[in-house]
Amino acid sequence: MTNWTQYRRTNIAEMRPYVPGEDLDKISVSGPDSMLLGSEEFDRGYVARNPQNHDDQWYVARAYFDANFEPIAKETAHENA
Repeated sequence: MTNWTQYRRTNIAEMRPYVPGEDLDKISVSGPDSMLLGSEEFDRGYVARNPQNHDDQWYVARAYFDANFEPIAKETAHENA
């Protein structure tokens, strides 16, 4: 597939740090990330969730998180919720 289009995120992401050793049965992990399971690199990632469906969760690699996300002020988060 060659027709890639860039999109800007329009909503707030809900994330928390991954807890080393936690059960991943309900967290989607990509193939490349799953190869890092148990490594220090994997253990520094984040778990994201769908704000409308908290059971929909996925792993976010630390490098991707650092390049694309930053915390927001709590006042702003409540205004946008």
